[in-house]
Amino acid sequence: MGWWQVNADTLAGSRFVISPFAEAFASLRLLQTAEAAHPGERRWLDAHLPAYRRRLAGDPVTAELIRAGIGREWTADFLSPTPRDGESFEQGVARVGAADPDAARADLTVSLDGPVPALLHRGDLPERAADLLTYVWTSSVLPYWPHRRRVLEADVVARTAQVSRGGWASALDTLRPGTQWLGENRLQVNARAYPPRELSGAELVFVPITTQRIGWVAWEGTDRYALVYPCAGALADPGGRPVPTSLGALLGPARAGVLVRLGSPLSTSQLVAVTGQGLGSVGRHLRVLLDAGLVERRRAGRSVLYSRTAAGQVLVEAGNRPGTRRS
Repeated sequence: MGWWQVNADTLAGSRFVISPFAEAFASLRLLQTAEAAHPGERRWLDAHLPAYRRRLAGDPVTAELIRAGIGREWTADFLSPTPRDGESFEQGVARVGAADPDAARADLTVSLDGPVPALLHRGDLPERAADLLTYVWTSSVLPYWPHRRRVLEADVVARTAQVSRGGWASALDTLRPGTQWLGENRLQVNARAYPPRELSGAELVFVPITTQRIGWVAWEGTDRYALVYPCAGALADPGGRPVPTSLGALLGPARAGVLVRLGSPLSTSQLVAVTGQGLGSVGRHLRVLLDAGLVERRRAGRSVLYSRTAAGQVLVEAGNRPGTRRS
C-alpha cells in the first residue's frame, strides 16, 4: 500500500480546497474512460462525449498523448499539477502548458510503464495537453460550474464538520476507497505498493471533485501534497431521483424535490447545493415537512442532518409506483 508520514503539525495545518483545475482534469479523465458512476454522469457523458471523441479523432497526436498520459496505474505528473488554494482554472492550466517537454516525456514513460511512442517525440506535448484541458473546461465543465461549486462547497462543509466531531482520522477514513488513517502518523493514500513519503513541514490539501470513480494524489517536490477525492455520492448526481408529478402536485415541485432528496441524511447547506434552491426556500420547505411529520432532524456534532421519516418514505414510494408520471 502507499502511505504518507504526516506529523501532527502538518495534519493540523492541512485544509480542504476547491480547485476548478482539478474538476476539469477529473472531467477529462471521465471523458477518456467513459465509465459513468450514476445516471447524472451518464447524462453528462451522453451530452459531451461525442464532441470530445470528434476532437480527438481530428488530432491523433493529442489523442495518443492522453491515452499515454492517463495510465491504468499512474497518470503523467505534468498533466495534473498539485492543486493550490485559491488558484483559478487558467492559472492551473498555465502550469500544464509551461511544463518542460523533456520532463513531460519522462512522465509518460512512467504512466506507460514503457517507451514513449514515436508520435509523441515532439516538443509541444505540454501545450497540446493544456489546449485539450481548456476545451474540456470551457465546453463541458464551465456551464455547470456554479452548481458543481455549490456541491463541492457542501462537501467541504460536511467534511469539516466530520473533523470537528471525530477528528481527522474519522474524516480521512471515508474520503475514498484505499484511504485510511493507520495511526502512528501514517496516512494510507491508496492500495498500491508505492514507497512511503515523508510530509513533515509540507503543505497538505484535500481536494473534492464531483466525478465519482476518480481520485488521485499529487505532489510538488517535498513542499506541497494533495489528495483528490470524489465528493459524497449523495451530492454528486446533479439530477438525482426525479420528482413524481403527483408528489409535486401535492407538495409543490420545490418542496417535493427536497423530500425526494432526503433518502439519505443531508444538511441544509447540502440541500441548497443539490436542489439549487436558496437557503431561505430550503429552510421554509424543511419547516413544513417537519411539521407534517415527513422528515426528521438530528444533530451530528455541529451539523443538523435531515432525513425522511417512515411517513415521508411511504409518500415518496407511492409517487414512484409504476404508471406514475415524473417531472
